[in-house]
Amino acid sequence: MPVEELVHLPEVERLSPAVIRILAGNPNKFTLQGTNTYLVGTGPKRLLVDTGQGIPSWKTNLAKTLAEEKATISSAIITHWHGDHVGGISHLLELCPSTKIYKNQLYNHPSINDDDAVPTPSQLDITDNQTFSVQGATLRAVHSPGHTVDHMALVLEEEDAMFTGDNVLGHGTAVFEDLATYLDSLAKMARMFKGRAYPGHGPVLDDGPAKIAEYIRHRQKREDQVVQTLKGQHPGARESAATGTTTSSWTVMELVKVIYQDVPEPLHLPASGGVLQILKKLQREGKVVKVDGGNDEEKWRLVVTARSVL
Repeated sequence: MPVEELVHLPEVERLSPAVIRILAGNPNKFTLQGTNTYLVGTGPKRLLVDTGQGIPSWKTNLAKTLAEEKATISSAIITHWHGDHVGGISHLLELCPSTKIYKNQLYNHPSINDDDAVPTPSQLDITDNQTFSVQGATLRAVHSPGHTVDHMALVLEEEDAMFTGDNVLGHGTAVFEDLATYLDSLAKMARMFKGRAYPGHGPVLDDGPAKIAEYIRHRQKREDQVVQTLKGQHPGARESAATGTTTSSWTVMELVKVIYQDVPEPLHLPASGGVLQILKKLQREGKVVKVDGGNDEEKWRLVVTARSVL
C-alpha cells in the first residue's frame, strides 16, 4: 500500500497511560508510516522499545518527549537487528548516555553497513522470559523467531498487551525468514496476551490475538493455494509412469502469477519470497520436491503417492 494511502499517525502520540509512540521519521513502502518506537512507563525512568533508523527528527522528538515527561531512559530493548530498529542507538546514547541496550543474540545477524547494528561491549543479551521493569510497566521478553532469528516480542504485563515487533504489523502482512518457525512463533505469541498489539510498523491493533489468528489463517490460505496450483495442469506437465497421473512442475514465479493474479505485477517479486518459503516448508514435510527445470531454473512439483491419487 502506498504511504500516502495509509492512515495518518502523529510523530508523537500517547497510546495509553504507560505507552508513548514516537515515529522514527522513515516512512516508505516497507516501513509504512515509519518504524514505531515506544517509550514505556510512567515514572522518571522509562523503557524504550526500538530506536528507529537514526533520523535526526526522531532524536529531536525523543528529547522533547523526555523533557515533557521529566524522564530518562534506563533500558532500551531492541526487537531485532534490522537497521530501521537499531539505527538510532547512537542518538539515544547521546541523549541518555547511561541507557543499557539489550538485544537478543548479539552477534547473530548479517554484516550490514550500519555502525549501530554492530554490537558493542556495552550491549547486553536478552533471554526468553526475561523481564524489564520501571514504574508503571513490566515487559516480559518472548523469543519469537520468524521475521528474523533474533526476534523478540515483549508482553506489557500491566495492560496484557504485546509489542509484536515486525512479526505482526498494523497494516498488511509481515515478511519472514522461515515459514514454519514463523507460524510456531505466532502461535506462541497469541497464547501470551489477550489485549492490544503494539506493532513495529503501523497503528495499534485493539485485539492482538485476533490479528495473529488472522495472520495464521492467511498463511494457511496461501499454502493451500500453492498446493492447489501445483495440482493443476501446466504446459510442461508430464505423466508419471509409476501412477499414470500427470504431475506439473512450476517455477516460483509461475506460481506467483497464478496465485497473485489480482495483485499488480510490480508486487510479484516481493510475493515470490513468501511462496518460496511455503515450498521449502512443504519440502521439509515431504509434500513437494524440487526438480531441475533446465536453464538453471528450479521447479517444484507435488510428491505423488498412491493415497494422493485414490
